[in-house]
Amino acid sequence: MSGVLTVPVRDGEGGQRLDRWLKRRFPKLTQGAIEKMCRRGELRVDGGRCKANTRVEDGQQVRVPPLPDAPDADRKPRPRLAERDVELMRSLVVYEDDHVIALNKPAGLAVQGGSGQARHVDGMAAALQGSREDPPRLVHRLDKDTSGLLLLARDRRTAASLAEAFRTRETRKIYWAVVAGTPSPRMGTVRFGLVKAGGSDERMRAVHPREVDATEGAKRATSDYAVLDDLGGRAAWVALVPVTGRTHQLRVHMAEMGHPIVGDGKYGGRGQENLGDGWGAMLGGEISRKLHLHARHLSLTHPATGRRLHLTAPLPEHMARTWDMLGWRAEDVPADPFEDADD
Repeated sequence: MSGVLTVPVRDGEGGQRLDRWLKRRFPKLTQGAIEKMCRRGELRVDGGRCKANTRVEDGQQVRVPPLPDAPDADRKPRPRLAERDVELMRSLVVYEDDHVIALNKPAGLAVQGGSGQARHVDGMAAALQGSREDPPRLVHRLDKDTSGLLLLARDRRTAASLAEAFRTRETRKIYWAVVAGTPSPRMGTVRFGLVKAGGSDERMRAVHPREVDATEGAKRATSDYAVLDDLGGRAAWVALVPVTGRTHQLRVHMAEMGHPIVGDGKYGGRGQENLGDGWGAMLGGEISRKLHLHARHLSLTHPATGRRLHLTAPLPEHMARTWDMLGWRAEDVPADPFEDADD
């Protein structure tokens, strides 16, 4: 049995769930043991009590109590993935090399496990492992209902490099969305801060920029938006850039503007009307059944070659049908409409 340890969260490791981070540091530690240590207050982050799903940040200190020696049963090999999961993961790959894998994650598939999430990208990443010793590692996350580009790293060093690139905003992410109404002006920046709203559904609420510093737990958040096309004021196709990377940032920012993302039951409401300038997030029919938010473009410096890598993910089926119905042509839009506008 080991003694009490104080383990620092290294640069590039921030943003992970505490339980996931611990299992990578202590592979023989079980989920049940982690949750038990949290309930007892034995496991602490920067001296404070925590939960298994607490997100750790770079530089934090994690107090780990004495750990029992793992039984031989913990040394069992990873269970084999179902063939359907292997086929699914391989079908999602839009780019891969010896260092980086890019997936086009479908809406409805969770990135990491959690309450009620038995099937998720992290748990199926071994399908892309090949002959390597370890499965690919997640570099960042997308909401379960958001589709689009998701990066994985084939080794620890690449993962740390990419995580740092995301943290320092060296990467550029462009999302496409359909929002209710048409934002005015047609291009702008949203700077509302975000804070946890409380409750069990991980909702966030917007905080006026002038009130962020005085609001406990609030973090500053910035998003750029540009209207690419619209449907006579009823709905609009917008490009979104999350300058910062907060939980549910784009969804909250658009809702706060009065233009919630179509299909967003959490922040857009289920009615046809919205109290802001736009219409409600439910436009009726098939369009409103799924969230219309897609991580479309991602550009970054390749961690091994140093060259700029530009990635694009095709629209998911439900959004492609919406584009066809509304007569919008994805191929007519430049990869980065914000740079095009600046010219």
